[in-house]
Amino acid sequence: MTVQAKEEYATIGYTVLPQLFSGEEVLMYKEAARTILEQNGVGKEGVYLGMAVASSLFKKAAAHPVLVAALRDIIGDDVIFLSDKLVFKNSSTDFGSPWHQDYPYWNGSHKVSVWIALDDATPENGCLRVVPGSHLLGSATHGGDASDGLGFKNRLDDSDLEGQNVVDLVASRGDAIIFHDLLYHASYPNTSGQDRWALISTYKDGTQEDPEYSWAKAAFKVS
Repeated sequence: MTVQAKEEYATIGYTVLPQLFSGEEVLMYKEAARTILEQNGVGKEGVYLGMAVASSLFKKAAAHPVLVAALRDIIGDDVIFLSDKLVFKNSSTDFGSPWHQDYPYWNGSHKVSVWIALDDATPENGCLRVVPGSHLLGSATHGGDASDGLGFKNRLDDSDLEGQNVVDLVASRGDAIIFHDLLYHASYPNTSGQDRWALISTYKDGTQEDPEYSWAKAAFKVS
């Protein structure tokens, strides 16, 4: 599985680890996440940064052995967990994510993101969309219109997507999607009225130099 993950990550910019977490584990994570949101008064923002800071349960999830094995093949022997966040869509927080790359948010060395479905993700409730192989195009200029007030200051322009092959990544709860920080990706809005929660973790190669990231409060070496 990890050899396949490495090859897919290199060629198309992402790979999927199906059912990384069991249904019981996902329910446990979602209930713990709900408690964290309630304790911190999180409303309709749609994002909460620092799940591993808030609970050791999420720090343990970040070091799942199957995930770590895949990350070691992709990154190398020195894998560092930096941070994680909960992205939650429901009947009141239903906007989609615009097309973007993650790299402009941190620069430095290239990072690896792991998107874990805490609910089944479909086009109706806001699954991920990607452009396979777009990570090979390099860092794009993010000059898209961000005037809608929904955050995401770094956005690709519509012209960047012209002629590109877009793939919808439908996922079952417990699936993990590992992707490159230069991969073009977005998500649908949630038109279903149902939850679509995801836990997104960020990792790096510990041998690479980077600035001190203020948001990496729970950073630790996982391998």
